[in-house]
Amino acid sequence: MQAVRVKYRDRQKYICYEGQLTFKSFLDCVAKKFDLPTLDLKVYDESKTEVDEEVFEFLLKKQDIGVVEICLPQDPNLEDSLSSPSCSSFASFSGDNERDSDDTTILQHSPATRQRDEGSHLAQMIEDILKNKPGGERIMNEYARTKSLTDARRRDMVKILVAHMTSEHGTSPSRRVKEDYARGITTLYPYLADPRSKFGYEHYYNAEDGSGYLAWRLKFVQKEASEGKKKTYSQSQTLTGGPKAERDAFRVENWLTTESLCCEAIALMKHTADEATVKEKMKQTFTYRQDMVHDPVKSSELFTAFPRFLDVAGLIDQDFGLMFGDAAATKFLERWPTIYKQKVLEQSRGLTQTADLQDLVQNAECTTDVEHGWDSDMSSILVLVHLLPPSPHGRKRPGKLSARQASDRLVKFIKTGTSIQGHLDDIVESLQPYLLAVGTQKSLIHKYFIVIDKHAIPCKSPDTLACFDELFKAHFVFGTSYNQDLVNVYNFLQTTIFEIDVDNTKVNPRVAELRARMLH
Repeated sequence: MQAVRVKYRDRQKYICYEGQLTFKSFLDCVAKKFDLPTLDLKVYDESKTEVDEEVFEFLLKKQDIGVVEICLPQDPNLEDSLSSPSCSSFASFSGDNERDSDDTTILQHSPATRQRDEGSHLAQMIEDILKNKPGGERIMNEYARTKSLTDARRRDMVKILVAHMTSEHGTSPSRRVKEDYARGITTLYPYLADPRSKFGYEHYYNAEDGSGYLAWRLKFVQKEASEGKKKTYSQSQTLTGGPKAERDAFRVENWLTTESLCCEAIALMKHTADEATVKEKMKQTFTYRQDMVHDPVKSSELFTAFPRFLDVAGLIDQDFGLMFGDAAATKFLERWPTIYKQKVLEQSRGLTQTADLQDLVQNAECTTDVEHGWDSDMSSILVLVHLLPPSPHGRKRPGKLSARQASDRLVKFIKTGTSIQGHLDDIVESLQPYLLAVGTQKSLIHKYFIVIDKHAIPCKSPDTLACFDELFKAHFVFGTSYNQDLVNVYNFLQTTIFEIDVDNTKVNPRVAELRARMLH
């Protein structure tokens, strides 16, 4: 057991501990032992140098740390106290002879216990704030009733907590303060935690890049406090998961290891009419093709080297299976109709009910043939676009697109008989992949194509969900980024349903929040 001798004014006490003593648990214990009204304490070592969290950890490693003095920042006798003779150093000790049990506090908590205790303390802090603020009771009642919060209640909660945070810690609180509030939220309300993130609370505050609902509200408060002065907030993008990431194949087939053998297989595929042979040679040239995909120069020649993508259905699904395995390849088709479709419809009830959204929800819930608009499955996917609408593009580009406009970036409809080549020729700019639906009306689609780089790749099935599944996989197979207006939708599918690159994909807090709602 180790001990630290602590002095406050004319009183001295011992803090004894086992295991690792954190700076915060030390301050908690000191505040209780000396009956101090605040944890906003200043700590000084025997040389009268102020001690912060990092210095405290260093001091604990010394065999003789001397006496540690505690002062309140507002103490008028702070300078006198620090210079008084009674503040001389005392050696730390290992024996028990000098300890008065009434003046000794023993900290014996394990790291896990301390973490739980700290979490409970933070949860209590959040609960106390909400209880004592107008509107807080509604937030607590809604969570108790639904185990979730609507967007409106979540915004109310963030405003209340940020207002309290700035009143206690100023408009530029430390990283630790923001993390404490975020952790307190998800400890108090565990169903708001994101199970797929490292800590669960990053959508409220992410210390890596300063994002999250609390951070965004703080920036708004800071902007107001600066009387309209312009500020630039930079965010570092350090996470690199997603469709453009280079990765090793999940399953190794009978790869062709030399360029000459690959060129022979490519030449054979261009001329054979046997689809089985094409699929086998495509497997064998997978690594060669992925090298092309991630080569900035050769990637533009992909459809020239592998034109069978354009007339042999199922090659996208095959490549995706080679990348991630068959289990990952089937997740969307297994989980969307059985789990997520209904959850998406339930979440949509909290949105503003526009005419477009109402039509989509009505069609998605339809168990028979839809008369007007998209079929049930496509409608449910477009409802997800309304739940995760585009983020603003910024000042240099046109403002934020509506969910309805973003939906047009996901699927386009043309009537049977319309020239597909004519549609491709009319494309002005090369956008990310989208579905081209061909039919007599939106509810009666006969054929789907994936349009990418002014090429139309036939989907292997007329089934709507299977075609959308193939569209998502095309991003990884061809190494193309998500459309900016659909990135929230695709990131949700990638990290929640497919469970790909969960730990190294940066997602919008709105995505993390919906993910938390869906997974609980």
